[in-house]
Amino acid sequence: MNNMRDTVPTLYIVVPCYNEEEVLPETISRLSDVLSRLVEKRMVHADSAMLLVDDGSHDNTWMVIEEHFRPNPYVKGLKLARNAGHQHALFAGLMYAKEYADIVISIDADLQDDVDVIEDMVSKYREGYEVVYGVRNNRMTDTFFKRFTAQTFYGLMEKMGANIVYNHADYRLLSKRALNQLSLYQEQNLFLRGIIPMIGLRSTEVSYDRAKRFAGKSKYSLKKMLSFAFDGITSLSVTPIRYITGAGLIMSIVSLLVGGYSLISHILGHVVTGWTSLIVSIWLIGGIQLISLGLIGEYIGKIYQESKRRPTYHIEAVLQAKQGLHGNLRESGG
Repeated sequence: MNNMRDTVPTLYIVVPCYNEEEVLPETISRLSDVLSRLVEKRMVHADSAMLLVDDGSHDNTWMVIEEHFRPNPYVKGLKLARNAGHQHALFAGLMYAKEYADIVISIDADLQDDVDVIEDMVSKYREGYEVVYGVRNNRMTDTFFKRFTAQTFYGLMEKMGANIVYNHADYRLLSKRALNQLSLYQEQNLFLRGIIPMIGLRSTEVSYDRAKRFAGKSKYSLKKMLSFAFDGITSLSVTPIRYITGAGLIMSIVSLLVGGYSLISHILGHVVTGWTSLIVSIWLIGGIQLISLGLIGEYIGKIYQESKRRPTYHIEAVLQAKQGLHGNLRESGG
């Protein structure tokens, strides 16, 4: 069966940006070179472009985008009215780009992902794949702490029953068909790494070596990484709730055994005052109860957020070429 696509697709590269003024000129330069090369090889249409999504930056990120917009035909811009978070900014870019493109590739602005792999992704699309994941060969450029936390995260997600691609972040190609399916997921608690595999369309992987950040600082602190991991787990799986149920069952069995032992000791007259064991038991059970309530509260909070159906982002400004002429289109909504 031949699934090769003969038509030349229009490609949009979506780049979420948050305070990336230092690295953005180099990012634009490298992506422009990639697009030029793909256009020359007739792998993508000449209308292909990069869409830079400013996620409510506090620095000159939007100014840099505007400066490159007029002289560079490949540059498009999308400015969000406030900081919506990486996943929502990426989703905003994907939903905007799907109206203009046949395929969309998402990539972070820090240039840690190898932009030369974009050509391999497009080749896989032309072979008939709807989703192409960019997967790291290794994590040698990461610190020991970053490697440890990342491996722990992927292992934990797997144990929790979440179907995610190992060593894959948000560097991927999506066809228009995949984007249309993704648009059906109107979630407040967005975790694209777990949602996209749920779509179930034909997918494959391309591997690459991850480089160090070209410039600027990482926007993911330890607190943000832990929050991101926790959001991913609770957004995709109810397994933590089931673990709590299991822990409660185990504690109940232990309590029955201890209760039986205490009753037998009382009957035999071997009663000993157990101040230490009593205090330890109270603190242990109390701690488990508080953790359980907190986890249940986290799920209830997510239900509360989802039930309000508020828009996850608002678009403040758009830089989009119109009929061959550059124009600055401004709109609001989300």
